[in-house]
Amino acid sequence: MSSNVDKPVAAVHHRISASLVGRVVVLLIALFLTLGPVIWTLVVSLTPTDSLGQRTLSLTAFRDVFSQVDVIRLFWNSTLVTGLCAIGQMFTAALAGYAFARLRFRGSSLLFGIVLATMMIPMQVTIVPVFMIIRSMGLSDTLWALILPAIPTAFGTFLMRQNFMGIPESLTEAAQVDGASPWRTFRSIYLPLSVPGLAVVGILAFNGIWNEFFRPLIMTISEQNFTLPLGLVSLQGRLGTGSMSTVLAGVVLSMIPALIVFIFGQRPLREGLTAGAVK
Repeated sequence: MSSNVDKPVAAVHHRISASLVGRVVVLLIALFLTLGPVIWTLVVSLTPTDSLGQRTLSLTAFRDVFSQVDVIRLFWNSTLVTGLCAIGQMFTAALAGYAFARLRFRGSSLLFGIVLATMMIPMQVTIVPVFMIIRSMGLSDTLWALILPAIPTAFGTFLMRQNFMGIPESLTEAAQVDGASPWRTFRSIYLPLSVPGLAVVGILAFNGIWNEFFRPLIMTISEQNFTLPLGLVSLQGRLGTGSMSTVLAGVVLSMIPALIVFIFGQRPLREGLTAGAVK
């Protein structure tokens, strides 16, 4: 009798083990595909080819990066553009999200739908009109040409609207009873409660703009206005004859700020994305 009972238990245990092994294999494959290029980049940058064609452990590739391009200026340009864009997106997303979530005005639903529809338009479609507007303002080939068009954010507006809608509306009613204006209600109640959502907007804006290549390529001409991704292209040399280790050393340097933001922003990002999921 006991042997008949043990057979189903063994079969269930076998299925569980097989399922667990399958999940582990899938996760290992995903881990390899995700971290494999990063590890390869780091290894090649630390092992440049010497005069004999052999790879040795050395930091000469990183030294060559600083000697071939003005890394300090590129870092400063990228930091300035990314920081102002991130702050601007947090500010505009918070204001627009609050307006769409809590202020009642005619045509708000239609306007919000139009804002969301802009997310479906590729940047390549709008880059020429934006460039013409920037040039008419006399801001072409400046860092402001990269900052001003990136401050409005449809995704950030949507994210903050959903964040504000998760806050009980009774807080607004209580503030109105106390005589608070909509701006005072936003500043004193909703804004402090939306810090996780603002952190998500800021982190996503930083990652997107720090690694941006297409817009700086169109908007800037002078090397003094290049951002880091655009400036590192010169490391490839004429017709791509530059040292691969030097190019990848520049890539490693460009990854450091994004890695720091990820390490310190992981918790706010996780809290912001899950805010409102459970009430």
